[in-house]
Amino acid sequence: MVCTAFVLGGGGVLGAAEAGMARALLEAGIVPDLVHGTSIGAINGAAIAADPTPRGARNLIRTWDVLASGGVLGGSLLGRVGQVVRSGTSLHDTEDLRRLLREHLPVATFDDLVVPFECVAASIERAREHWFSGGDLVEAVLASCALPGVFPPVRIGDEHFIDGGLVNSIPLARAVGEGADTVWVLHVGRIEEQLRVPRRPWEVGFVSFEIARRHRFHADLALVPDGVTVHVLPTGLPARPAATWSNLRYRDTGRITSSAGRAYDATRAYLAGLG
Repeated sequence: MVCTAFVLGGGGVLGAAEAGMARALLEAGIVPDLVHGTSIGAINGAAIAADPTPRGARNLIRTWDVLASGGVLGGSLLGRVGQVVRSGTSLHDTEDLRRLLREHLPVATFDDLVVPFECVAASIERAREHWFSGGDLVEAVLASCALPGVFPPVRIGDEHFIDGGLVNSIPLARAVGEGADTVWVLHVGRIEEQLRVPRRPWEVGFVSFEIARRHRFHADLALVPDGVTVHVLPTGLPARPAATWSNLRYRDTGRITSSAGRAYDATRAYLAGLG
């Protein structure tokens, strides 16, 4: 039996591109049997699994318009400093994002989803990836996108979780392991960027993290068995070197506006080329 999976990677505000890709796929009649997401891909993946239709994709793009307004990651510098003082570890709390998800996701639990969905987070206590597939949907998604330093760890049960991108930035192997024979990889475009030797202090950490996250994806891609087709969708961005400084600007919501439309057009062109 044919099994189609959507795999959605992490990438912060760049994740609007995944919403554009999803719209193009769903309008073309490509509907997932499984959805797996990491970090911002967990937000997008949960929305797609809740309403895997062109209408659902358009609603997701409208949710990104809300994110572009700056409400979730907004606030004054003084307010963010105050949050660091209160929390000791993060620039923002999770309340605004939690409220946005509860308002815009049409379901509350994994069991209510139309399509099976899983998202991954990093367990602090066990120092390994943890997959959520049941229970409260919003709390699991929050755990998956708890970017260190930006959001605090999310406690679920007796464990604390942080961003899933630390352990599995594009969960291709998970989808293949669960029986997918056609996998559509929706991503934010970082794997398209060319890394350069770091020349400034802040570039060292960025390049190191990018090598780690891309290494796992490329290793998983190399191990895909015969009979499984993987489509890594285009974002529509031109070939370019990795923009280390801009990728650190997690609050740069101005990049949201055009990325969904650009990825939508690029994905439509990719599908047309498949014949």
